[in-house]
Amino acid sequence: MIILLLGAPGAGKGTQAKILTEKYDLAHLSTGDVFRYHIKNETEIGKVAKGYIEKGTLVPDEVTCAIVKESLPLYQNRKGIILDGFPRNIVQAKALDAFCKLDCVLNIAVSEDLLLERICGRRVCKDCGASHHIKYLQGKATCQYCNGVLYQRQDDSVETAKERFAVYSQQTKPLIQFYKEKGILHTVDGNKEQDAVLVEIDKILKVLAE
Repeated sequence: MIILLLGAPGAGKGTQAKILTEKYDLAHLSTGDVFRYHIKNETEIGKVAKGYIEKGTLVPDEVTCAIVKESLPLYQNRKGIILDGFPRNIVQAKALDAFCKLDCVLNIAVSEDLLLERICGRRVCKDCGASHHIKYLQGKATCQYCNGVLYQRQDDSVETAKERFAVYSQQTKPLIQFYKEKGILHTVDGNKEQDAVLVEIDKILKVLAE
């Protein structure tokens, strides 16, 4: 089973992907991990991607698609794969169709107000990197896991979050209609608590697995 996770920044894709990979014995293929793997191992496609990254320019769609295509065999030792962060636009989605068949697209829909609350309230530990939220910290400024100091990342500001939403709306949101027309889109209510969202996803995946 190959699943694509869609959702705006802060929708909880990473959290749900982590739970689903363990629960269903799936591999988690994120574009960030794939790029790091190829760059670290100095593969030919990794060298090409590194050239763009070092210049501070976006990696072209054709290079991103080529990296994912070459990486898929590395993840096929599990019962399925969760794609996270790819495809990001229609061009990449059409390219993906040529070398991989998706079984399901899970769209985690969350209101922008709640997304802003989640992102701007996030605090990260300087020592262990664990993520926390001010809603549950009860005024504490230290990590519950290692007692390290918590800080707010620059990317978690209101201005940056809104910029990321704009990019998502322009590039990635059209994928919702694209996959809806293919009949494989399933939208879940991401405004709910994490466990409730997982229950909705579980229902969808159990039907697909039958």
